Amino acid sequence: MTCTKLYLSITLLTLLLLLNSCKKEQPQQQIVKNPWKRSKADRIETDKYIDAGEIYFQKLNYDSAYYCNAKAKLSAEVKRDTSRIILSLLNLAKIHYTQADYAGAETAATEIIPLLEKKKDHAYNYDINLLLGNISTATLDYKNSLLYYNKALRLKKTTPDEKVIILHNIARIYIKMKKIKIACYILEYLLTKKESTNNVEVYTLTLTNLGNCYLELGNPKALEYYLKSLRIALKTNNISKIYTYISLSEYYKKKDFVLANNYAVLGYNAATTLRIPNDRLECLQLLIELNTGATAKNYALRYLHINDSITKVRQRAKNQYAKIRYDSKKEKEENLQLKAQKIEQEAHQKKKNIFLYLILGAVTAIGIVITYLLLAKNKREKVKATYATEIRISKKLHDELANDVYQTMAFAETQDLSTTRNKEILLSNLDTIYSRTRNISKENITVETGLAFLSDFKEMMTDFNTHEVNVIANGLEAINWSTLDSNIKIILYRVIQELLVNMKKYSQCSLVLLTFNLKEKKLQINYMDNGIGATENQIKSKNGLQNVENRILAVKGNISFDTSPNKGFKVRFTIPI
Repeated sequence: MTCTKLYLSITLLTLLLLLNSCKKEQPQQQIVKNPWKRSKADRIETDKYIDAGEIYFQKLNYDSAYYCNAKAKLSAEVKRDTSRIILSLLNLAKIHYTQADYAGAETAATEIIPLLEKKKDHAYNYDINLLLGNISTATLDYKNSLLYYNKALRLKKTTPDEKVIILHNIARIYIKMKKIKIACYILEYLLTKKESTNNVEVYTLTLTNLGNCYLELGNPKALEYYLKSLRIALKTNNISKIYTYISLSEYYKKKDFVLANNYAVLGYNAATTLRIPNDRLECLQLLIELNTGATAKNYALRYLHINDSITKVRQRAKNQYAKIRYDSKKEKEENLQLKAQKIEQEAHQKKKNIFLYLILGAVTAIGIVITYLLLAKNKREKVKATYATEIRISKKLHDELANDVYQTMAFAETQDLSTTRNKEILLSNLDTIYSRTRNISKENITVETGLAFLSDFKEMMTDFNTHEVNVIANGLEAINWSTLDSNIKIILYRVIQELLVNMKKYSQCSLVLLTFNLKEKKLQINYMDNGIGATENQIKSKNGLQNVENRILAVKGNISFDTSPNKGFKVRFTIPI
């Protein structure tokens, strides 16, 4: 360690001298060390365009909003401000999406992905995955929709409110895929979350979509959920009322033509007032189906007129956006030419620094050699430590297990195992061997209980995600893990691990939901899956589940199983802390 400290001190001193020399020779040059961190002064011009674009977007003036964000992107590129480049591209993609230009939206969105790879935990990761999921949904690519939504769901910085939105979108995809039971399961869960009720639009849409699921499943509660959603939407003057009107019209289409027609008219009027052309078209489609003669013809003509108008507006927008992109590209090329001239002027100055860089390179090379030697020495010490551990484990196995195994084998070969007493002796011997084996294993397999516990815990659960199974964990971020005892963390880690292993072996499920809550100094965990379930005898016969129960009881916790064949599997347990 002494050599390392000495080398670092020498390197630091050399770097300070070199940097000081560079500053003296070229005081006008500013080196940006981190392109993600910019001063407020650097962003004044860029943010001015972004703020203006947001105002235009809110006013539905999409041409001006697009122009401002294109200028913001150009300004950010000149300053190499990666974060603002991403924000402006994201805004451009949203404008394309709003105008139903899904190809343009996807082009702008995918341009962001290489930039985000430099900062994988960046806040815009959620926005881009959500947008790509929405684009895939609009283009009927449901497989990719679920892929992007699940990526957004697993991000560390995704808030509980954002998770509610994503889960609602996932449920909508399952409805479109005709996987009604899975969608119903998710929507029912969402109605239990306070984050759902906080967002009125999501809450009312959840109620309506759950009504759609019940309608598909033949559940008479569908109408109850439609009406509840409509009452809330009307009370809060929420845009979701249009979707509920459409759903009610579909509900009554085969039962009461008059009611179905009335709801379709209400939906059309609301969509017209709120200037939502796609919903107007959907309502008109219903009205065409529900009417005949001149009335149906009138609705059909109105449908064609609106559809033609939308097509013309969107095509005009595409042409305008293409012109803005061309002008921005041309301006960027001119800026690059000016930049090239500046680089050429600075080239002479840079030649003077070559000698200093050579010195820095030599110091770095020496440092690499010293570091390599130190790492090699450290590696040899680790190998020795590993070898010593292996010897210790081997000795334990020989001293503590070999004799017991031999005696048990001899007993099994020489005794009549059909008698109850001999069976009990054999089982007792095997239990002793098992306990000792587990103890040796516990001593040598550790769970990280420090600052990295939460990330390791999440990673362990994420490892069980496959194309067939989606594992969702909620409430992890709300718990202050640093205050929990290490033993509690280890037990929780092992219990969840064994539940997921058991799920993978036996459940045949497609969705697993884990919720974590901390109430009154008790850690409450709920596990639910939509698999084939199990009987009580099957629960008792599975060693993994028995281990789960033993671990919880060992820390004076409570555990209960709720399951039956083909109705999923639920486990609820609490651990005092």
